[in-house]
Amino acid sequence: MTPGALDLQAIRRDLHRIPEPGFQEFETQRYILDVLARLPASRIEVKTWRTGVLVRIKGTAPRRVVGYRADMDGLPVEEATGLAFRSVRPGYMHACGHDVHMTVALGVVEHFVHHPVRDDLVVVFQPAEEGPGGALPMRESPEFSRWKPDWIIALHVAPEYPVGTIALREGTLFAGTSELFIDLIGQGGHAAFPHRAKDMAVAAAHLLVQLQTVVARNLNPLDAGVVTIGRMEAGTKQNIIAERARLEGTIRALSTESLSQMKERIEALVRGIEEGFSCRATIDYGANYQQVYNTPDLTREFMDWAAREGGVTVIPCEPAMTGEDFGYFLETIPGFMFWLGVDSPEGLHSAGMNPDERAIDIAVSLLTRYFTWKIERDAAV
Repeated sequence: MTPGALDLQAIRRDLHRIPEPGFQEFETQRYILDVLARLPASRIEVKTWRTGVLVRIKGTAPRRVVGYRADMDGLPVEEATGLAFRSVRPGYMHACGHDVHMTVALGVVEHFVHHPVRDDLVVVFQPAEEGPGGALPMRESPEFSRWKPDWIIALHVAPEYPVGTIALREGTLFAGTSELFIDLIGQGGHAAFPHRAKDMAVAAAHLLVQLQTVVARNLNPLDAGVVTIGRMEAGTKQNIIAERARLEGTIRALSTESLSQMKERIEALVRGIEEGFSCRATIDYGANYQQVYNTPDLTREFMDWAAREGGVTVIPCEPAMTGEDFGYFLETIPGFMFWLGVDSPEGLHSAGMNPDERAIDIAVSLLTRYFTWKIERDAAV
């Protein structure tokens, strides 16, 4: 196969058709393995980890390992783009652009198979970013540990930025996040005799309102945090007092300290509900994602290079409350993540999210030139 022989647009569209939930990316994994099998085998090694894939491209005189990561899973969103290559899976869609992320990664692999550099390059196709979280267990796996990069980078599509732009910042890019599930258990009864029951619909309503004070009255106003309850359920019928209630949501903060403070306050409020409404309560934080903290010196170096030679417009951006488990890689490995402009009329997690495919070639060119420049530059230092 000659350089540039992969049809990246066709690959992206194939991947877009087959979105799968986290740790169920079986067809996606097979598709990636099939594409890799079409490349010359002399310079690459391929491993699987659960439903993920790791690819090592051998360097010509390796001293280090350089990493690049792409996530794989889709979202439980019914697609409404009307595209000819729309999802074939009812109720699932690549509404977060992971089809683009994987396609860019395959373009990077193909380039370096034909244009090797000094160092080894490991390209990580990571499952379950949307949940329950694949980065942390993958990072701790023997497969990843044997090829652990010395530094690692990633990108995320950004519908709000035009094609030809990237956005990033030193330090915190994305918030630390945690799911939140609270169950309240009281005593059901007849609607006509509320004094004989312990009404969890009322208890849940009180708790929902109190949770809105966690950020407003507990965090320093110069810090940032979010508590959102996206789903609340109580009761079974209009004339039965609810024995149980459940609140489901997310909490987010730009620092680990703020996230811990928010959890402490939530737990105190829940204890108050238990006492005030004579009920029992449980709290489950579900999946927790580490904040995405871009290593300052690497990030600044990339921003300067991209502004000078990358052929893109570099936009310094503000931190976002977005959650991304790439933060777990950055917890132990220097690196950074950046936004890639894809100019979609609808945003992330939307049923109409439709990235401009011209961004794929721009990203592949940017990344392959940057990796080549930095590896050769570092070798000369």
